[in-house]
Amino acid sequence: MMQSVIFMDALDAIHTRRSIRKFTDKHVSNELIEKILAAGMSAPSANNNQSWYFVVVRDKDVLKQIAYTHKYAKMCLQANVAILVCGDSNCGEYSDFWVQDCSACTQNMLLAIHALGLGGVWVGLYPRDSYVTFFKKLFHLPKTIMPLCLIPLGYTSQKGGRIDRFKKDKIHTERW
Repeated sequence: MMQSVIFMDALDAIHTRRSIRKFTDKHVSNELIEKILAAGMSAPSANNNQSWYFVVVRDKDVLKQIAYTHKYAKMCLQANVAILVCGDSNCGEYSDFWVQDCSACTQNMLLAIHALGLGGVWVGLYPRDSYVTFFKKLFHLPKTIMPLCLIPLGYTSQKGGRIDRFKKDKIHTERW
């Protein structure tokens, strides 16, 4: 069955993307998950190191366990799927940039989720030790693989919309 796909202008996607926390039970296809992951992997990374790794989570019991452990992850109870974004903290000369690499990757995925007509939200894990420890144990992550964030996602009836967040007083020219 072919799913309808929504395409939008990049600036429109940036300005209208919102953190979505309410999802329907409609299945998100593996094809869409792959498109989202491909968008993430298109992000810039230090020296093109691409230190990111992912765990796609569909198991409802695991999502429930996450919702009851992380106080800001209650939406996992409704999410059809979640993507755990991890970085390798020991992958070469630029391994100390894994947080920046995975953050750029996560933003790309959130924009792709929105552009594909889905909703998602960034749930922070790193640098909170309790969340890092819990996710490392839950997903049997290798020693150097660090969980940065979780992206619960799915179809939603929740609407975003453009909000003007531009603040001229945040901008300095040449010097502070």
